[in-house]
Amino acid sequence: MRAPLRWVLWDVKDTLIKVRASVGEQYCKEAEQKGLKLSPADVEAAFRQAYRHYSSTYPNYGISQGLDGQSWWTGLVKDTFSRCRVHEPALLDTMARNLYHNFCNAENWEVFPDSQKALEGCSALGLKLGVVSNFDSRLREILRACGLLSHFSFLITSEEAGAAKPDPVVFEQALQKCGVPASSVAHIGDHYVNDYVASRSVGIHGFLLERHVKQRQLDVPPEYRLHSLEELPSRLQQHVF
Repeated sequence: MRAPLRWVLWDVKDTLIKVRASVGEQYCKEAEQKGLKLSPADVEAAFRQAYRHYSSTYPNYGISQGLDGQSWWTGLVKDTFSRCRVHEPALLDTMARNLYHNFCNAENWEVFPDSQKALEGCSALGLKLGVVSNFDSRLREILRACGLLSHFSFLITSEEAGAAKPDPVVFEQALQKCGVPASSVAHIGDHYVNDYVASRSVGIHGFLLERHVKQRQLDVPPEYRLHSLEELPSRLQQHVF
């Protein structure tokens, strides 16, 4: 890195936090409170089918088609339960609304053990931090509930940006907020295409987090490959001054 590093951008889901229980388990818990007995495995399979359908038919929360994150997610939840033979409209509306709001709570998310220390370590180096995430507008509240929001100077979600990673538009918006050249910015994420390749395509120094990787991406140099976020501050320190 020729230019001194000034900013670190972060992916969130599966980089800093993860869903605490499976979607099937969490959806079944909501259904059980309404007197329904469903199989978590069946609900999980139905969710994956519904998610693929909604993601392909209404990409990025259907923003370009007049939807928003809440209407996209509530539609997906109702589709999931419908695939499990739950068809009562009022019941579907209630469960979808409850689940949408429940996923703002810290109890449904788990902060990785290395997240806080890595964020604090980067700040201690004098680096400013921002978020670039394929997430809906609930992200700010989720980060606040998880005790992480105060670390960040700004958040860019794909819902608010109107584009999703790997679209370079998202990173270009982030660079505008940073106010420095791409060569003074790093990005950390767990997805090879959305985080590593996409950030590097605009000149940002992409780092790939590989917590539990079954197949390594061979074109990622060792110095840009992380097994844990604990490695990041020392990796970045040589590039700050």
